[in-house]
Amino acid sequence: MTSPYIQHHGAVTGVTGSCHQLHADAANSYLIDCGLFQGSETNNKGSADQNSLAIDFSLGTVRALIATHVHIDHVGRIPYLLAAGFKGLILCSEPSARLLPIVLEDAFKLGVSRDQKKVERYIKLVEKRLIALPYNIWFALHESKDMVCRVRLQRASHILGSAYVEFDISYPKVRTETRSLCWRSWRPARAPVICTEPT
Repeated sequence: MTSPYIQHHGAVTGVTGSCHQLHADAANSYLIDCGLFQGSETNNKGSADQNSLAIDFSLGTVRALIATHVHIDHVGRIPYLLAAGFKGLILCSEPSARLLPIVLEDAFKLGVSRDQKKVERYIKLVEKRLIALPYNIWFALHESKDMVCRVRLQRASHILGSAYVEFDISYPKVRTETRSLCWRSWRPARAPVICTEPT
């Protein structure tokens, strides 16, 4: 498949379990959210494997997770993502970075273990990988002669710290144009690709 392309691992047949993978090239991809399925969606069979909390897709190319906000249906599967071997960065807005450890501690206690030592180790692991991004500033995810991929968070009107995500991807060896991808609910200026979800 030609890059970039987006693969949906959640919020496919319903409105919970948000998890989307942007494949920038064959070796680099980025997750946007990794949330829990909730309510009736945990009982239905769907293409995103809603009956399991396990991560059912390869993490081999995933370099980072970008969290749009800290609702459990957008970040609640992060404990399972780490258990599956995810080694990348976790990026979110500055306000979300302050809230994320609190929300993930609850998610870990509800879904994995209430053992306080395990909880503390898990939260330390999350905090080591966490990068708080200011709004409206480009952050380089990947820079090579073959591809440049940047991400920028923009303020969204949802909850404290919520953001929509913009990607700017260029392939210097292939073409000179830049491909902007925007993860939001309304059309920005000059974005040829927009991906939205119902959650």
